Amino acid sequence: MADIRSKLRFLVLVSACTITVLGCTTVPGTGRKQLMVIPVQQETSLGVQAYREVLAKEKISDDQRMTDILRRVGLRIAKVAERPDFDWEFSLIESEELNAFCLPGGKIAVYTGILPVMQNEAGMAIVLGHEVAHAVARHGGERLSQRLGMAVVEQVLANGLKNASPDVQKKTLGAFGLGANLGVLLPYSRLHELEADELGLVYAARAGYDPQEAVDFWKRMQTASKGRVPEFLSTHPHPDRRIDDLGKQMPAALEEYEAAPQRFGTGESF
Repeated sequence: MADIRSKLRFLVLVSACTITVLGCTTVPGTGRKQLMVIPVQQETSLGVQAYREVLAKEKISDDQRMTDILRRVGLRIAKVAERPDFDWEFSLIESEELNAFCLPGGKIAVYTGILPVMQNEAGMAIVLGHEVAHAVARHGGERLSQRLGMAVVEQVLANGLKNASPDVQKKTLGAFGLGANLGVLLPYSRLHELEADELGLVYAARAGYDPQEAVDFWKRMQTASKGRVPEFLSTHPHPDRRIDDLGKQMPAALEEYEAAPQRFGTGESF
């Protein structure tokens, strides 16, 4: 049994290392190494398709004023993110949900429910900077790459267990799935959120919006949100952690803000 376990550990390690070596890229702005086996063209195509499907099902807001503000702020953020190859698009969806999302290739949607928490253009810039950062850092492609990598490792593990009893196979693969989720996928999801916070803060400041609004926004968001699961079971970090990290990053963001060609402060209120 010990010999079998050693072989399985070796196979899993070799598979993981091979995937990592073949698909390692660097996140612009943070320098973090990431697993990436999905070509950007394929990632973008999947993003566009998913975005169209979402917009076809949702009610697009007919509030022209807020739609214009969203696109104005969004394009200012996208400009400083330096990805002119992305076809940036910003949509306002009518919903009480306190959320926004980004799909690969620069496809971003904001739900009207989060507008009262934003309160002004700077609050919106913090949210849009965060979403733009997801696109620039290619977090969607990285998550897909991780899942593909996990599938390869799981298949290697399953092949190594083919002579084991059904009960051993079930328990071992179940433990692998749980460990992969709690030990890799969820922690990386939280890492992506914090990385998007960091990059988004810089983008908002470079676009001319007061980055200090980020802390106030997350305090308002924490008040508006109802209940949370423990952080280790969540895809998102706790708001207290986000606020603390943003505070540490604020001096550098303020330097970016002071150097911006135009400064809008908190911009228009809504």
